[in-house]
Amino acid sequence: MASKPGLLIDWPWQKLGNMKYVVLVPGLVHSVRSFVTKEERERDITVLFILPILLWRLLHSQLWISLARYQTSKSKHRIVDKGIEFEQVDRERNWDDQVILSGILTYVVVMYLPGSARMPLWKWNGLVLTILLHMGPVEFLYYWFHRALHHHFLYSRYHSHHHSSIVTEPITAVIHPFAELMVYFLLFAIPILSMLFTETASVGVMVGYVTYIDFMNYMGHCNFELVPKWVFNIFPFLKYLMYTPSFHSLHHTQFRTNYSLFMPIYDYIYGTMDKSTDKLYEDSLMGRKETPDVVHLIHPTTLQSFYHLPPAIASLASEPYSSRWYLSMLWPIPYGFMLFTSIIGSTITVERNIFDKLKLQTWAIPRFSFHYLSSSQKDTINSLIERAIFEAESEGVKVLSLGLLNQGEQFNGNGELYLHKHPNLKIRIVDGSSLAVAVVLHNIPEGTKQVLLRGNMSKVVCAIVKNLCERGIQVGVVCKDNFDKLKLRIPTELWINLLISTSYTQKVWLVGDGELSEKEQRRAPEGTHFIPCSQFPPKKVVRNKDCIYYTTPAMLIPKALQNVYSCENWLPRRVMSAWRVAGIVHALEGWDTHECGDIMLDTQKVWLASLSHGFLPMLDHPLI
Repeated sequence: MASKPGLLIDWPWQKLGNMKYVVLVPGLVHSVRSFVTKEERERDITVLFILPILLWRLLHSQLWISLARYQTSKSKHRIVDKGIEFEQVDRERNWDDQVILSGILTYVVVMYLPGSARMPLWKWNGLVLTILLHMGPVEFLYYWFHRALHHHFLYSRYHSHHHSSIVTEPITAVIHPFAELMVYFLLFAIPILSMLFTETASVGVMVGYVTYIDFMNYMGHCNFELVPKWVFNIFPFLKYLMYTPSFHSLHHTQFRTNYSLFMPIYDYIYGTMDKSTDKLYEDSLMGRKETPDVVHLIHPTTLQSFYHLPPAIASLASEPYSSRWYLSMLWPIPYGFMLFTSIIGSTITVERNIFDKLKLQTWAIPRFSFHYLSSSQKDTINSLIERAIFEAESEGVKVLSLGLLNQGEQFNGNGELYLHKHPNLKIRIVDGSSLAVAVVLHNIPEGTKQVLLRGNMSKVVCAIVKNLCERGIQVGVVCKDNFDKLKLRIPTELWINLLISTSYTQKVWLVGDGELSEKEQRRAPEGTHFIPCSQFPPKKVVRNKDCIYYTTPAMLIPKALQNVYSCENWLPRRVMSAWRVAGIVHALEGWDTHECGDIMLDTQKVWLASLSHGFLPMLDHPLI
């Protein structure tokens, strides 16, 4: 929102929320109806191109979002080396409004303007006219309008909304108040209307011009330099006709320079070219070598979770994961991602964070949860994890933490497999089990005398049970096999507090891996606390007994942890899983030991270390 909002800053369909695309329905219905009802010689196929063009523009935008987020997480060519936060993601959530507006205007033009009907696919004279009009009136008028927007009166009422993003993403390019964007549309309409009135219009040139505007807009705001220097060495005059991401990035940091749209020639003519433009371009192109200190290794869970990864759909990544029906129709895309990454045989960098002087990255193994449950995929996935460890080791990473099923006990022995194969690793491998145990123990309500254990056995579960038995808290186990396994893993003097229970009367349930059935949950007493002690949450089904469902073991992160703009799986904003936090704390404390296999650190020591670095318990935020 602008600092002093002016007139017409809100979009007309703003109150429709996610239903805003219905405003395109009248135009779509009218165009299809006119095509179907008219005789063959009068039909205008042009109207059928509008919807595919709008879909192409949405896809084009998404491709730039994914590319920019991936590059700024891993690439050394970042221009502004700062982070973005959830506030910016929320402010830029309506980036598709300009696509909707263009759709409405296109339907109106096709229906009512002469020359728009039955356009040919291509006309060279229309292309020449568009180039000349864009280089002249469009770029010239934009330059002076843009300078006017930086006058205090207009800036505070309109343009400050766009400049709220110092660190830009591609879609920052189209984040403007409604009135401001309408002026831009009028400017870009000059070549389009001129082609229509001179009967030189064609579908190809129209689509090409709109794609050019989108491409240059998104490139200028992508925050990494990608224009190679040889382009300007071979064609020196292009420096006046084509800007670079670093050119426009300076406008967002300096404000009073580099006003041009896509062609810097007008900044050269009127003396507003920033003096540091060339140096920033060369520095950004050269890049800076950066080695992460900590890497957290994850994987997508379900097919839909692919869209919640930070480089995917920005709005979804900024919210806790939840299933959405429309994503089910896009299942080929996650499979395509998996196939592509299988060919290149590597992990994907999906996020980059900064915590004081500590540099953090999140890497994703290109496999889904159901692959980890398949015995045929076991060797392949372990090879990918092993390769990620070697890559991190070669880059000088200090700590690699294993997230989700990358540390499965039946899969690789909580990471012990890699230590057995490579005992001389300098990088420290952390499974985070000690902090996960500490978080679960601190979630158990005061005064608890009995707990019920559900789910499969794991390293974390056994450590929790041992600690509870030491406190004199009775642990009821439903499954006889799990009861026998626990007796083998805790001292005999603690067996007195371990019992088989099928009454389901306990009001604190510890939920490990494995399905917690709806039938069992309905047998829980009123007010039961369901506390996960695994990396996956139980499915919530009881809604009428005031039951409390906790998140999986996690902690609130400190404000000093920056560039956090996505949610970790199903966790709320600015909350990290205990396994991920454990790797960060391990590096902060400089602990020179692995934590994997049967190795566990002192639970209380890890807990206090986490608190000392600003991580906070979620005692006031128990609900999923």
